[in-house]
Amino acid sequence: MKVKGIETLSCDAGWRNYHFVKLTTDTGIVGWSEYDEGFGAPGVGAVIERLSTRVIGREVGAHERIYAELQSATRPASGGIVALAMGAIENALLDAKARGLGVPVYELLGGKIRDRIRVYWSHCATWRINHPTHYNPAITDLDGVKAIGREVREKGFTALKTNIFAYDKDKKGVRGWRPGFGVPFEPGLNVERGVLRNLVMHLEALREGAGPGVDILLDLNFNAKTEGYLKILRAIADLDIFWVEIDSFVPEALGYIRRQSPHPISSCETLLGLREFMPYFREQAMDVAIVDTPWNGVWQSMKIAAAAEAHEVNVAPHNFYGHLCTMMNAHFSAAVPNLRIMETDIDRIAWDHELFDHVPEFADGHLVMPDRPGWGIVPNEEAIRAHPPKGLQGLLSYGGKKQE
Repeated sequence: MKVKGIETLSCDAGWRNYHFVKLTTDTGIVGWSEYDEGFGAPGVGAVIERLSTRVIGREVGAHERIYAELQSATRPASGGIVALAMGAIENALLDAKARGLGVPVYELLGGKIRDRIRVYWSHCATWRINHPTHYNPAITDLDGVKAIGREVREKGFTALKTNIFAYDKDKKGVRGWRPGFGVPFEPGLNVERGVLRNLVMHLEALREGAGPGVDILLDLNFNAKTEGYLKILRAIADLDIFWVEIDSFVPEALGYIRRQSPHPISSCETLLGLREFMPYFREQAMDVAIVDTPWNGVWQSMKIAAAAEAHEVNVAPHNFYGHLCTMMNAHFSAAVPNLRIMETDIDRIAWDHELFDHVPEFADGHLVMPDRPGWGIVPNEEAIRAHPPKGLQGLLSYGGKKQE
């Protein structure tokens, strides 16, 4: 079975766009993957188109050789959007290969270890605060934060993850605080007293709503430097936190933070390739390594997970995209031995479910693994065309303005 063609498709996803690779074969089997251009990575589709000339005509099953050849051809400019494009192609090849064999992708990864994958409700309160037009009910104050905490518990989820927010003096007018992404623009990334007060208040409201039986995860992203992260960790030392997620480009700095943290540390969701992860493993910089499998490719991500296991580190997938990415991450999570927990977004845009022939199934806070071939999900091209992509979307599109 050989690759006959590769094309990219995009559609409107509210405040961002979704992007897909469609890989056709000479047998009529089609492989799919989902990638992203809105998380600070414009131009991935153009790179996929350019790299496809080296893929068309090749055997679908030879995805490791194809990846190695693309790596060789792009070595002078490796990493970045080139790596993201290679991951998207690899994932489409895996889907086509599994469909050709009539098996789920997890069978290519050594078989599934688990039938159900514990998930956490990611961007809990975040989406309803930052993007109220697309996620309802909108959250404008602490009462709304408490309410979504109750909703998580009542819907049977056992874990949630949230972010940092700023409130006005009346504990209303809530807005996202993410200077690491330029909102607000504060390149010093300093953490002042008001940020600490607001964060503690926000976490306590979530705990009040969710109750004692729900794990709370906190994502700090790139929003501070070492000093600021330590100030935050001291401020929340007495709170019950499942993990604190921190992004840092310096493994030694992250290791220093981890050794002083009262909470487990997770990190590395923006790293590309095993080579970038290795300094963090050697430094024992985090308790959980977060792997973006759409960016890295699921096959390459299994190598990263194996290296993490060798360093006594568990892994968790980075997953805040569409339903296809959720299922790509689910196959990784089902097969990898050292899984901690899986990220997923429960709040969805209104037409998300129209875009695919199946959607993820959740029961009692777990994703239930299907046994359908490939990723077990196929994008609906008619629905994609019915929601044409908007112009520039994602992090690059709105700067410091509140995204609607």
